[in-house]
Amino acid sequence: MSGDDRIPVAIIGSGNIGTDLMFKVLRLSTTLRVGAMAGIDSSSDGLARAARLGIPTTADGIDGLARMPEFADIRIVFDATSAKAHVRNAEIARAHGKLMIDLTPAAPGPFVVPAVNLDEHLAAEDINMVTCGGQATIPMVAAVSRVAPVAYGEIVAAIASRSAGPGTRANIDEFTETTAAAISAVGRAEVGKAIIILNPADPPVIMRDTVFCLVEGPSPDLDKIAASVQEMAETVRGYVPGYRLAQPVQFDPFVDMYVPALGRTLTGTRVSIFLEVRGAGHYLPEYAGNLDIMTSAALAAAERNAALRGWVRA
Repeated sequence: MSGDDRIPVAIIGSGNIGTDLMFKVLRLSTTLRVGAMAGIDSSSDGLARAARLGIPTTADGIDGLARMPEFADIRIVFDATSAKAHVRNAEIARAHGKLMIDLTPAAPGPFVVPAVNLDEHLAAEDINMVTCGGQATIPMVAAVSRVAPVAYGEIVAAIASRSAGPGTRANIDEFTETTAAAISAVGRAEVGKAIIILNPADPPVIMRDTVFCLVEGPSPDLDKIAASVQEMAETVRGYVPGYRLAQPVQFDPFVDMYVPALGRTLTGTRVSIFLEVRGAGHYLPEYAGNLDIMTSAALAAAERNAALRGWVRA
């Protein structure tokens, strides 16, 4: 595909996530190109790097982006700002007929986890990439639930404190609420719960995630669950190379657990899955796997949407 055939995209947010996403599009995508980058800090490293690469930039946010002549050709807008800012950003993108891919926890649009439901929301104008913890763990909940019904799914995402910028820290409440909702909506658990831990270790450690699923009733087919989890891990690794199972799946039968959201005690098999996510190092350090998995998932979603909407020439 020639450079002229690639689909122009815009990135709003010139912080860590937006800048890493810019480099992923530049280095990895054969179907997309960065047509513009918008931020609100004229001195940000992201805008400076984009300008040096010849990418049109603005420090006036979504309003500046909408005034740029390049905006007319943009098909996809990535929002790497904040949950609060996304509401207005999405309104403007929608008014101009752009597909919005939301990397904030705002989630006015449907949740998308590429390994699980990438093709289900092609009519949506604004799709949400859940959260870093959600992108890492929800595929595992879905892997269990496609074999046996999951009554309760709980995830714990531990990320390096240094990889949690101002946007991440400001959105902690939204992170837990959005991730818990997506554990149910996408992972198909009856009830979901999410916990995030900012690990202050120095040197920083890579992202580590723990997934607990409780399968009620008689013991499920453990071999099928283990095989489903392994298959799902391979699917995620197709667009996040640093994603891996840290150890074999663990099973604990005859577990009793009271779930307040259900108002009852659950009895069944607890499935424990332990994950590690190492970043690709395109812009961010390798320990920032939490950010890398978000930008990787967003890129995968954009490329697939562009193809299925007929924007990419065969």
